Amino acid sequence: MATELLQLIWLASPALPVGGFSYSEALEAAIDHELVHDEASCADWLADQLHLSQARGDMALMAQAIPAWQAMHTARLKYLSQWVHTTRETHEMRLQTEQMGRSLLDWLRIQNKASPQALALCSELRPTYPVAMSLALSLANAPLQSALQAYAFGWAENMTQAALKAVPLGQVSGQKILARLAHEIPQAVQHAIGLSDEDRQAFCPMLAVMSARHETQYSRLFRS
Repeated sequence: MATELLQLIWLASPALPVGGFSYSEALEAAIDHELVHDEASCADWLADQLHLSQARGDMALMAQAIPAWQAMHTARLKYLSQWVHTTRETHEMRLQTEQMGRSLLDWLRIQNKASPQALALCSELRPTYPVAMSLALSLANAPLQSALQAYAFGWAENMTQAALKAVPLGQVSGQKILARLAHEIPQAVQHAIGLSDEDRQAFCPMLAVMSARHETQYSRLFRS
C-alpha cells in the first residue's frame, strides 16, 4: 500500500518533468477577458473546468484507459487514444496534450517499469497526456478511484499555481482555491467513473473559445 501511495504522490507532483507548469489551459485568456479577476471568480472557473471538462472528458477516458492498459487491450486503447486526438478543439490544446504525453512517455522509459510492449504501443499511439498518464497510473496498481483522485489533484495544483502567477493571487487565496477543488474532486471522480463511451464528452465551449483567443493573445506567460 505504501508503494502504491508513493507512486500516486509522485505522479501528482508538480516536479513530474512533463512541462505542466508552462500551461494555464486558457485560464490566462479568461483573465485577459476579465472572466477571472479575483479569488472567487478563479475558484468558480476552475471548479467548472473540473466538473464540465475534466470529469466528463479526460478523467472519464482515463477511468477506461487504466484497466485497458492493465489488460493490454490494444484495440480499446487505440480507440480511446483517437478520441483524445479528435477532441482537442484548438491548436494549442492539441500541442499541450501531445507535448506532455511525449514527456511522460520519456519519463516512463527512464523509470523502467512499463513493459516494452506497453511502451511501444504508447509510442505508436502518438501519446497524449491522458493516455500516457493512464499507463503510468496503471503501473501503480492502486484502486481506480485513488488513481483518478491523484491525477485530479495534480491538475488542480498546477492550475492553482497558474492562477497565482496570472491573476495574480496570494498564497492564502491559492490555498483556499485548492481546498475547494480538493473538496470537489471525489465527486468529479465518481462522475467520471460512471460515464460510458456514449456519455463521455469534450463539450466545453467557453474553454475552447478562450483557448482559441489565447493563441493570438498579445502578451502572455503561458503556452496555453
